[in-house]
Amino acid sequence: MKGKLSWVLGLVFENFWWKAASLAIAVTIWASVASEPELATFATVRLEYRNLPEDLEIASPPVTSITLELRGPSGELRGLGENAGESPRPSVILDMSSVQPGERTFTIGDGNVRLARGVHLVRAIPSEVRLDFERHAEREVKVVPRFTGEQSGYAIARYDVEPNVLRIAGPASHVARIGAAVTDPVNLASAVGVAEFRVNAFVEDPYVRFLASPQVSVSVTMRKK
Repeated sequence: MKGKLSWVLGLVFENFWWKAASLAIAVTIWASVASEPELATFATVRLEYRNLPEDLEIASPPVTSITLELRGPSGELRGLGENAGESPRPSVILDMSSVQPGERTFTIGDGNVRLARGVHLVRAIPSEVRLDFERHAEREVKVVPRFTGEQSGYAIARYDVEPNVLRIAGPASHVARIGAAVTDPVNLASAVGVAEFRVNAFVEDPYVRFLASPQVSVSVTMRKK
């Protein structure tokens, strides 16, 4: 019994001052955190998403940011700026793995808001995000050139566009509405004989994109009237 007591006392008093110092530091850190005032603030954060099925497209106006009302230790809330050190920036991440064509409403809450430890979500503004999903579609559309600045006494004898079709992609209903891709204006003010121009084509729908470079070559042959 006496030997066991000596062994226990040895464990307690071995490196006693180091242990006492460590305990004092731990208590100091705990006390500083426990006494740190709790504050509330608003933070505007990015709306992110993941796992969107490859055959679906978002066909509604994009929601790019959410305002979060947050509560937590003042030290954590002060670190919400871009240079927040090791504290993670708040963010809202929506999981779209289960979405189907049509409208889907996502509730912004604890399940999809990422916060630093000790920081709590009070509310999100807006508290819900509704998105419209459509099937992904692709098709080819004709490229139609636009001309401007024709010289007096000259007219276009013929023109060629290369490539004369471009492939577009996007939500199915938006792709279906595109009749043609139209070029930037081709200025013929100084064109005599045969002239060639490099211009970009565009479509009048922000949800539709080109699958390759939209730049085309327009060759124009001018003749006297």
